[in-house]
Amino acid sequence: MKDSLVVYNTVNRNKEKFEPLNSPFVGMYVCGPTVYSDVHLGNCRTFVSFDLIFRYLLHLGYKVRYVRNITDAGHLEGDRDEGDDKFSKKARLEQVEPMEIVQKYTIGFHEVLTLFNTLPPSIEPTATGHISEQIEMIKEIIDNGFAYVVNGTVYFDVEKYSKENNYTLLTNRNLEDMLNNTRELGGQDEKRGRLDFALWIQAKPEHIMRWPSPWGVGFPGWHIECSAMSNKYLGAQFDIHGGGLDLAATHHTNEIAQSQACNHTNPAKYWMHTNMLTVNGVRMSKSAGNGFLPHELFTGKHPLLKKGYTPMSIRFFMLQAHYRSTLDFSNDALDAAEKGFKRLINAMVLLKDLNPSDRENDINIQELEDRCYAAMNDDFNSPVLIAELFEGVRIINGAYDEKVFLNQKQINQLKSLMEQFVYDVLGLKDDVLKTDEDFEKVMDIVVELRNEAKANKDYVSSDKIRDSLQKIGIQLKDNKHQTLWLKN
Repeated sequence: MKDSLVVYNTVNRNKEKFEPLNSPFVGMYVCGPTVYSDVHLGNCRTFVSFDLIFRYLLHLGYKVRYVRNITDAGHLEGDRDEGDDKFSKKARLEQVEPMEIVQKYTIGFHEVLTLFNTLPPSIEPTATGHISEQIEMIKEIIDNGFAYVVNGTVYFDVEKYSKENNYTLLTNRNLEDMLNNTRELGGQDEKRGRLDFALWIQAKPEHIMRWPSPWGVGFPGWHIECSAMSNKYLGAQFDIHGGGLDLAATHHTNEIAQSQACNHTNPAKYWMHTNMLTVNGVRMSKSAGNGFLPHELFTGKHPLLKKGYTPMSIRFFMLQAHYRSTLDFSNDALDAAEKGFKRLINAMVLLKDLNPSDRENDINIQELEDRCYAAMNDDFNSPVLIAELFEGVRIINGAYDEKVFLNQKQINQLKSLMEQFVYDVLGLKDDVLKTDEDFEKVMDIVVELRNEAKANKDYVSSDKIRDSLQKIGIQLKDNKHQTLWLKN
């Protein structure tokens, strides 16, 4: 199955056969959050997508080192080295230390991703923990002639770099057009070129976060941290670099330039990007007033939402769209995803109680398994995988209702297939049916009373119990062997 995996490479704008540099080892770097505020839903979509990729690579037997950074310094308000450092500004506003801001939102970030059932990365380095590595990389870039120092700030020379390298490799944009669309340099601007960006920034007297360097006291630019940390933990070249599509034009473009200038190589073999979020067809953003945070989705406390949804329903909703496609949020779409997720989880419950049959059948579980692998091997196509898994749901429901007949070998194979892809690969778990032990004991008593009524031909009482449970979202599922209760 490993040999069949293809991934879409943003660099070449094509799907390519996945061939790790040092198989079975895979190095994957994903740009993590900037922890000065609550993690937003776009970030969550990216991290859920790369969790899927991480899980599937592990499932195929690869030994994956997954590195996802925490940006806790150096991220200015503007991508052109303008404005205040986001952490220092927030710390001044709240009158706390910057690291208190970092700690608060890092904890919140981890709590949200735990709710989404994402696996932790192998390494989660921070920008502030790798200042020395960033300084060393900047020194190398200067020595190689691609950076210059002005008043304690180090700038990357994009136009000089572009004479020997393709600066717009990821975006395929025309460099001249980029230059023409970039603001003119003011008389006070220190940069030589309009596209130049800061590798190290001289700290103003009021700047809180600062470190000594060969060029004076300052702090790193935003882009250099990922280049330095990926190089430290994955080497000068590794397999996968990922992030949101919004990072391609500036952050990832500058990462490639820095790495080429320092190590003479593009750092990643495959560049992978997740697409944006929309709400009712309009791009999600704070300025549009249509953005919401994960906890607002969970609670439903947002003007655009009519109810809350469980984290697994939202994860399922995200995975119903391919990671490279736009994901559109709407109440109807979330309701449909919630219904589909419950149907899938209900089938997983029924799967545990299927009874084997000796009757002949023509159901080929191996063909279903092959189609599931084909979906994931096609650039991690989770929506197609989910469609195939619902064929498994159809078989499970039919077998429980004794309209489809499976032998023990087929049941074992179907159980293995469904558990591996639903739980291990898609990373879904039961947060719909999960109840406390006392509730389960009560339900067992209710089911027993209902079955006794049926046995005594008291169909009025039996139907009343069933219908009353249905009204509160609990479905009774009968076959001749037993009765199970499921949440609708």
